[in-house]
Amino acid sequence: MMLNIKNNRFYYISLSILIIILDQYTKSIININHTSLIKNDFLFFSIDYVKNYGAAFNILSGSRIFLSTVSTIISLFLIYIILYKKYLSKLDLFSYSFILAGTIGNGIDRITNGYVIDFINLNFINFPVFNIADISINIGFIFIILGLIKNKR
Repeated sequence: MMLNIKNNRFYYISLSILIIILDQYTKSIININHTSLIKNDFLFFSIDYVKNYGAAFNILSGSRIFLSTVSTIISLFLIYIILYKKYLSKLDLFSYSFILAGTIGNGIDRITNGYVIDFINLNFINFPVFNIADISINIGFIFIILGLIKNKR
């Protein structure tokens, strides 16, 4: 029975891996080519290059070991939930997969570089610069909220 659950849920781990690859690939491109890409304007956003030494909105700046540890613990916990927790809806599994991908994506940066590379700067609102991992985490939380709303009906 456990093997069956793992096989069914491997899709969600694979989704996380694809998002992590996309996140790391985009950060690599920005890191290598940031001088030529910075301030390129697209319809809703521009490319920027920010080294974020903290967490969201640069809170806990300079806490590399703490943030790396928290990121690792959350990632392991999410992998466990995705693979082994019974009675999860598809929406729950998608939300945990997106959060896992973002947590690992930014965690890789924190552990290897000591900072997270942020590069998406919204043109239409004054908002902190962010990256694909941040988007993934936010999508995951939106799915959790949608699940909570759906379950209240």
